[in-house]
Amino acid sequence: MEELSEEELDALVEEATIDAYGDNEQLGGFAVMIEDNLEMPFETTVLGVTVIVEGVTRTASGIVADCVRDGHHQAIDVLDLPLPEPPPKGAEWIAAYRHWARFA
Repeated sequence: MEELSEEELDALVEEATIDAYGDNEQLGGFAVMIEDNLEMPFETTVLGVTVIVEGVTRTASGIVADCVRDGHHQAIDVLDLPLPEPPPKGAEWIAAYRHWARFA
C-alpha cells in the first residue's frame, strides 16, 4: 500500500466519523470501518514473533487486534500493531485511525 496523502487520510477520517459526535462515537466509527474492511486473518510480526491477527475489538480506550500464536491470544492496540509488507487489504483504515488519533 502506498503511503496515503494528507488529503486521502482526511477523506477516510471524514467517512469514518460522519454523523459521530465526540471522540467516543468517532472511535466507534473507526472500529466499524476497520472490522468491515480489513482483510483478516493475516500474518504479521510482533517483537520478532510471527502472529496471526484474527480480528479487532473496540475497547473503552481504543481498538485492539486479537493476535494469536500457538493457541495463545494477545490483544495489541491497533495504534501499535506492526503491519506486514504488503499490508492486508483495508489497511488504509488503520492508517486513517492512526492519523485521527494523533489529533483526538
